[in-house]
Amino acid sequence: MKKGQIFEGTIERVDFPNKGIVYLAEEDKYVTVKNGMPGQKVRFLINKFKRGNAEGRLLEVLEKSPLETREPVCSIFPACGGCMYQTMPYEEQMKMKEGQIRRIMDEAVKGSYVFEGVKASPKEFGYRNKMEFSFGDEYKDGPLSLGLHKKGSTYDVLTAADCRLVHADMNEILVCVLEHFRKRGVSYYKKMQHTGYLRHLLLRRGDTTGEILVNLVTTTQEEHDLQPLVDELLSLELEGRIVGILHILNDSLSDVVKSDETRILWGQDFFYEKLLDLEFKITPFSFFQPNTRGAEVLYETVREYIGDIHDMTVFDLFSGTGTISQVLAPVAKEVVGVEIVEEAVEAAKENAARNGISNCKFIAGDVFQVLDQIEEKPDVIVLDPPRDGIHPKALPKILNYGVERIVYISCKMTSLARDLEMMQLAGYRVEKMTAVDQFCETVHCEVVCLMIRE
Repeated sequence: MKKGQIFEGTIERVDFPNKGIVYLAEEDKYVTVKNGMPGQKVRFLINKFKRGNAEGRLLEVLEKSPLETREPVCSIFPACGGCMYQTMPYEEQMKMKEGQIRRIMDEAVKGSYVFEGVKASPKEFGYRNKMEFSFGDEYKDGPLSLGLHKKGSTYDVLTAADCRLVHADMNEILVCVLEHFRKRGVSYYKKMQHTGYLRHLLLRRGDTTGEILVNLVTTTQEEHDLQPLVDELLSLELEGRIVGILHILNDSLSDVVKSDETRILWGQDFFYEKLLDLEFKITPFSFFQPNTRGAEVLYETVREYIGDIHDMTVFDLFSGTGTISQVLAPVAKEVVGVEIVEEAVEAAKENAARNGISNCKFIAGDVFQVLDQIEEKPDVIVLDPPRDGIHPKALPKILNYGVERIVYISCKMTSLARDLEMMQLAGYRVEKMTAVDQFCETVHCEVVCLMIRE
């Protein structure tokens, strides 16, 4: 087997994240081919070898999978990389994710544990309360596009005018913004040349409140009068309502949505969302679970896993806007939240006051450094780290508290599997685990793990 060779084969299963496994009998080898579904017959080109394993680039789907029993629900499937599995019934998606989790966790966990399956999202479509759309073109020198990257591409952008992962209001806003700039021939930012104006459209919409925050992200390389765009947006007939339109200036070379300066073009720079009878003020960059209804299932699971915390101090590490802290506060003595994003901490403090919660304390800073400064000692710890898991220097400090129970929420199961190794060496045993499918149609899934100190 050599680079550049082309083969055909059937995807036997899909491992996390999105790794199709194809067995080639003539070579007696397994090849990893991304962007496919279990059961599809595919044509692929061998493009690299990693640690002795072959990886192939998908060229063509020759035969659909027997699992593909539904018609696509948007116009850019399957070319779009935003979601993968919309032609598979939802039950099959959850079965596939359960298999992925078990294959990783059965190997990572020492001894026996209870796996309680995958819990469904209450909404399969239209569930996302946040979406980052990119400006670009669908092909080199093509007309301006606004949407999501083509599968496997970091450059080509497909216009997502009928994306089904978001509420229809977001699609209306996307089309309005795209048409406005197309008519005026405004340039988009080219990542390689570092030239151009339009970068991203960040939309956030409260699933329960219908409040919408529109964030246009551009460079400072050009100047345009954005008042006509504001007027057009405010004249749209939406189910929800726009509460703020912001212009975010970002001149960083990397392709990330961040702010050097934020200007309010109209309204306010926040919106409200409700979750489990609590109200949260959310700013453009503060973390909030992207599936509100799914987050309710997730946090109810955390509350169940953490058990009786009456008269106990809980540490909520990587606390974001303090959602978990405030969900747990009514049944705890005290909750201490630690979060590195200062904007999120300020929002958390404000949210707690708004919800009448007085036994929550929020600290801004890196968990690794903050734990040295906190006087309180936890009885229970909740961990909800970013995708890459917990920094290897911070984890020993967390484990040194020696609390009886730790609940770990992971949005990337391979990071959890890695962190479990150190946690189990420190005397913790995995009691039980479940998953909450917050990201229907995509490769992602949240895993909740309860660990007990032996």
